[in-house]
Amino acid sequence: MTGVAVYRICNQGKEERVQKMKMEAKIREALERVFQPEILEVINESSQHAGHAGDDGTGESHFRVRLKTAEFASMSRVARHRAVHTALGPITEEIHALALELS
Repeated sequence: MTGVAVYRICNQGKEERVQKMKMEAKIREALERVFQPEILEVINESSQHAGHAGDDGTGESHFRVRLKTAEFASMSRVARHRAVHTALGPITEEIHALALELS
């Protein structure tokens, strides 16, 4: 699991180290699992939207994905977007905005 270590206080005040996967890594992993990307860029654009609607303060609310894969060759633009949303599954519910550049 890719991510950052975080600590949480458990029962009786003990600290426990847990792995919290960053959203960027979750998106990348989900897309690599489904597609064989020639190009895959996952860009966190949340800082550009700080204080705006949809900014939940986590710094992980707005993303741009640039994905190029041969699997998209015969798909329409709408079909490509649907395929990406299907691949991401519940991840899409955890973010506010997702810009897709697909080819």
